[in-house]
Amino acid sequence: MSRSHKANHYGTLVERKAAKRYNLELDRCSWHDAKRPDGTPVEIKAAMHRHSDGQPGTFKLYDQYHEKLRSVNGWYVFGVYRVRGRGIELLNSKMKHSSRLPNLNWHGGGNHRNASQAKISLSEICY
Repeated sequence: MSRSHKANHYGTLVERKAAKRYNLELDRCSWHDAKRPDGTPVEIKAAMHRHSDGQPGTFKLYDQYHEKLRSVNGWYVFGVYRVRGRGIELLNSKMKHSSRLPNLNWHGGGNHRNASQAKISLSEICY
């Protein structure tokens, strides 16, 4: 399994745990992952606590999706996980309104999603 495929798998597991923890309905459309009971969109972001090289993970946001989430007064759930066997352990999570994030420094994201991206450190959100 490639690193990208593993990250997608672990992200899906974080989405399921976050949905249960925050009473969200999973609703994977192109720009958000879930909805609150009132129908407000929620984007769920996952980051590994520490990578195999010892570096802490980061949350990656993409400008197109962030702006759309902001335009509908949406929310984020940020989940920090550790790999446990074939699954994950959710170490910490926070739900934050899309207007209450740390300062985002947008930069080119390469060809990924044809968007600019911003990275947020785990310590800026969850610790």
